[in-house]
Amino acid sequence: MSDKLTINNEMRVLDSKHRPFYNELTEEERKKFSPYIIMRYAASVEGSADLQEWYLRSTNERVNVNFFEVSTTKHKELQWLLCTTVSPGMGTQKHYWIAPKKAESNNANTKILKQLYPNLKADELELLAQLNDAKSIKQLAKAHGWEDQDIKTK
Repeated sequence: MSDKLTINNEMRVLDSKHRPFYNELTEEERKKFSPYIIMRYAASVEGSADLQEWYLRSTNERVNVNFFEVSTTKHKELQWLLCTTVSPGMGTQKHYWIAPKKAESNNANTKILKQLYPNLKADELELLAQLNDAKSIKQLAKAHGWEDQDIKTK
């Protein structure tokens, strides 16, 4: 991989608002360039609460809105240019990865538990589903007044 496409270099270039960066990449480098990863890193920095809030809000307002409607294969340069607007021009910052929200499980047992316990968080529901087999979840649903035809476990 090119030294240009290390996350540290990309964030340094983003913070310096070097807008021609994408055009300076070779064709092979452009194929490897990921605006999505840039956006995820751009949203968080080390520093004061005000600076952290600035980066997060700027990323959400300027880049994240309609990000996937702008084709990542045809409009990478536009997405790069949007990312460069995030930095307030205060020098290079230390950026961190923000992991995307974990997708909810489509597991039938988890769905039943979610209906039985709507106040539980997703990870708590997953844990309950792992700790209980389909038979015990079915018994639990029956204890809550569910009919057999309403219960669809694994």
